[in-house]
Amino acid sequence: MTSSNKSAVDIAHVYRGTFVHSTDHTVVEILEDRLLGVDTEGKIAFIGSGQEVGSLSQKWGFEALAVTQLGQYEFFMPGMVDTHIHASQYSYAGTALDLPLLQWLNTYTFPVEACYKDLAFARNVYTHVVKRTLRNGTTTACYFATIHTDASLLLGQIANDFGQRALVGKVCMDTNNFVPHYRETPDESHDETNRFISEMLKKKYPLVMPVVTPRFALSCSAALLGHLGEIAKNNHLHIQSHISETKEEVKLVKELFPDYDSYTDVYHKHNLLTDKTVMAHGCHLTDEELKLFREKGASVAHCPNSNISLCSGMLDARRVLNHKVKLGLGTDVAGGYSPSMLDAVRRTLDTSKALTIQDPQYQTLTFEEVFRLATLGGSQALSLDEHTGNFQVGKDFDALRVNTAIAGGPIDLINHGEGPKVLFSLLCSPFPFLLSGDDRNIAEVYVAGKRVVPFVETT
Repeated sequence: MTSSNKSAVDIAHVYRGTFVHSTDHTVVEILEDRLLGVDTEGKIAFIGSGQEVGSLSQKWGFEALAVTQLGQYEFFMPGMVDTHIHASQYSYAGTALDLPLLQWLNTYTFPVEACYKDLAFARNVYTHVVKRTLRNGTTTACYFATIHTDASLLLGQIANDFGQRALVGKVCMDTNNFVPHYRETPDESHDETNRFISEMLKKKYPLVMPVVTPRFALSCSAALLGHLGEIAKNNHLHIQSHISETKEEVKLVKELFPDYDSYTDVYHKHNLLTDKTVMAHGCHLTDEELKLFREKGASVAHCPNSNISLCSGMLDARRVLNHKVKLGLGTDVAGGYSPSMLDAVRRTLDTSKALTIQDPQYQTLTFEEVFRLATLGGSQALSLDEHTGNFQVGKDFDALRVNTAIAGGPIDLINHGEGPKVLFSLLCSPFPFLLSGDDRNIAEVYVAGKRVVPFVETT
């Protein structure tokens, strides 16, 4: 299909049906009977009324009969954004949740991550995690890999091959007294990080980028943190790490870095707190630290499953939002036992309600707010909202085609007869999917206009 309008944009696909998304001004917007056109570059070219199919087809040069029509119980929503996931921990997701964070890292995580020097092992795990997250509707993922440069590059290649938008980080850590064979020297970490960035950028992947990744302050010397801050600044790169996940961790950071005002100040003074920084957890951040996050434009990745599973704490997401700090959601596999962003949505709601039980005056997060956090909020947290996050003209078409009534699925849509109309309207909204759905309800996944799920099996 080609365009006959003045802009000469070539239209590749046009979809008609219901589109649900968030905007900067509206928590959730439900657009019924809309036409959405995607150009050959995978970007949203236009959105219009379904009743205007005739005039729109003439303006944009597509055949009305070629429009893809969604069913009664189908809708498109933006792809979900996982702002924090450890791809290297996927092999033991759903197990080993019997210890608090620091003991958990030493007992399970570091020994497993050391295995990624074996590229065959790395390829197997990374292929599984990319495919699983895509099937679960994660169109954008911010991945931690391991200290191994070649395996980290492999993760980037696999994400690119399957069409997922991704930030991929080679982990940097030069302090690890408990598993000494799983650490680098400061020079090794500096040199290998530069090699990782250089080789990945040379690939010129359209949707996969490197992210500077100090594991956290407890595993990095001040010298290494300084080097990484310089690398990020010189290459204009994203930064990811962990912060204030547990009270024990906060205490130890204060002992290791006594001359700094706070945990946040450690990152700030090493040029690691920028408007392209996302910090996972933040359960125990102070108001002063959140003010610094706001001033620098840094983001928090809320990982509620892991926070509860490892008994780390409960992030007060409302407080973060009240400080006007960018906030997204993360699965945090394998501290979080599920690789599904739907689980992150549900655990976010659960955590907010648990805080309300503790304080009845607490302002619980709404379904609509959490929907935005999983989509547009995540893209903002990763500073990718110019490209993805909602159905705005000019952005990439990253989308999930959801069928709430799919045969054999987990949702039973029951007619309430003369019951409250609000019940029927809710059944036709995204909320049954968010709370009761799973990957069976996700009929198709698109990233930058390309259908990436169902997978095309090569022979």
